[in-house]
Amino acid sequence: MSGTISVLSDNRTSDPDRFGCEHGLSVLVRTPSANILMDTGASGLFAVNAARMGIDLSDVDYVFLSHGHSDHVGGLKTFLDLNSKAKIIVSPKAVSGRFYSERGRQHSISCDWPLAQMRDRMISVTDTMTLADGLHIITDIPQRHPLPLGNRLLSVRWEGGLIPDDFSHEMAIYVDGLLYTGCAHNGLENILEACPWPVGTVIGGFHLLDSNGMHSFEAEEELTALAERLVACYPQVSFLTGHCTGKEAFRILQSVMGSRLQQFACGMQIDMK
Repeated sequence: MSGTISVLSDNRTSDPDRFGCEHGLSVLVRTPSANILMDTGASGLFAVNAARMGIDLSDVDYVFLSHGHSDHVGGLKTFLDLNSKAKIIVSPKAVSGRFYSERGRQHSISCDWPLAQMRDRMISVTDTMTLADGLHIITDIPQRHPLPLGNRLLSVRWEGGLIPDDFSHEMAIYVDGLLYTGCAHNGLENILEACPWPVGTVIGGFHLLDSNGMHSFEAEEELTALAERLVACYPQVSFLTGHCTGKEAFRILQSVMGSRLQQFACGMQIDMK
């Protein structure tokens, strides 16, 4: 693919004096097909960083919301105030669910959706679909490969009550060879398997959390095995990750994947060829 990736919101920053960071994710992708804002971070920080990078968000064509968690959709109202034309790509389950995390103590990770502003601009996606040449939304994600162990701490409240989150509200987007995973709650391998188009670059969080004294997640041998499978099964793919990929998890993955795995941070701009 040809185009540019700009990281507007992430847990890390490339330059603390210029770009803020937060527990959130927002990536702007410009390609010949379209200008797409992939998630909006946890707040309006993505817009502040965009301005400092000289990026005009008013020319974005689509905003893609990968799932319903507040660290990916919290800045949506800010975006809608800045952009009057972009279509909003979202799962109706992301809008209707109420989401919770059990890390530390139960707390909400939902947001208040700006429904009045969204109504005439929303593309409500329930099945894998093509929006334009080279631009596809992926909803039908199998769960044949392991899911991130951090999912065990996440739940959702539908009309029937509170249940473990099955991430049926999570989507991926493919544009001109780039596959964006959001948080990859459905598992990176499952998302790759669900994409029938040729992938050159994968970008997003991989939801591989570092274990701590309170919670244990993927062991080193599990991460090593995952990295070995990615190298073997996707030899032509490069991976860019951040946000919910932990520092130690990244170190273990990169020890196997080498330069094919890189870390992104707020303020980074990456040319794709």
